Amino acid sequence: MSWRTVVVSHNAKLDYENGYLVVRGEETKRIFINEIELLMIENTAVAMTGYLLAELVRNKVKVVFCDQRRNPCAELMPYYGSHDTSAKVRSQIQWSEDIKSAVWTEIVSEKIRKQSEVLLRHKLSEGDKLQGYLAEMTLGDTTNREGHAAKVYFNALFGKKFTRAEDSPINAALNYGYSLILSLFTREIVANGYLTQLGLFHDNMFNPFNLASDLMEPFRPLVDECVITHQPDKFETDEKHQMLALLEQEVSINGRKEYIGNAVKIYTHSVFDALEDKDVSLIRFYQNEL
Repeated sequence: MSWRTVVVSHNAKLDYENGYLVVRGEETKRIFINEIELLMIENTAVAMTGYLLAELVRNKVKVVFCDQRRNPCAELMPYYGSHDTSAKVRSQIQWSEDIKSAVWTEIVSEKIRKQSEVLLRHKLSEGDKLQGYLAEMTLGDTTNREGHAAKVYFNALFGKKFTRAEDSPINAALNYGYSLILSLFTREIVANGYLTQLGLFHDNMFNPFNLASDLMEPFRPLVDECVITHQPDKFETDEKHQMLALLEQEVSINGRKEYIGNAVKIYTHSVFDALEDKDVSLIRFYQNEL
């Protein structure tokens, strides 16, 4: 499986040669494409050949482009990710509300569980309160335990006055990290032959990534923990690279250690198995080794 995160932050020309990504800048570097999980193009002066773009798509490399402020603004996605995409889409449209609610309940419960673990690792008593919310979880989270847990969680981590809407280095770091995780999920959804627009719970007509927004929820605390560790008082190039390093962290899933990108693949595939077979016990969640 691919595992490398490659960041191109200076003026360069990128092309393809015999299975390698070739980066031609002040010096020339060659990277085997099959090793690349994520290619981040941070500089708007980078030039890429069409042949390279086609090979990156064929090898299912996630390519993220940044704007002039080096913030992610777009990504490269194939039209079709699976030989049986048409059958997968028909099946996705027919998923029953019952199984979607059951899977969403498992996902959001795991998110709250992971948030509780983060708080308890940092010796914050609010972690116990989140455990209480888990005990109150209903099918489809009709009582919005997720929303209550989020308020308690972020206030415990960053203070009572903290809100996710404010313009701050903490929120910039969180948003950047979440966008990276979201991009991993959009790739896996497409690679498995499904539509990113049709979610389980998220249903925003202006969000092209509703399903990715659903599936990524248990992975958000990985970003939160990274931000807590670094406590950025600014969010510039060095801080962005610290967030990118998160993707090379290992977690345990399905009885073995995997890089986060591979854990996303295993988990995403298991969610689709659960939806197709109507069996939530098939879902495989990661365990954080921190």
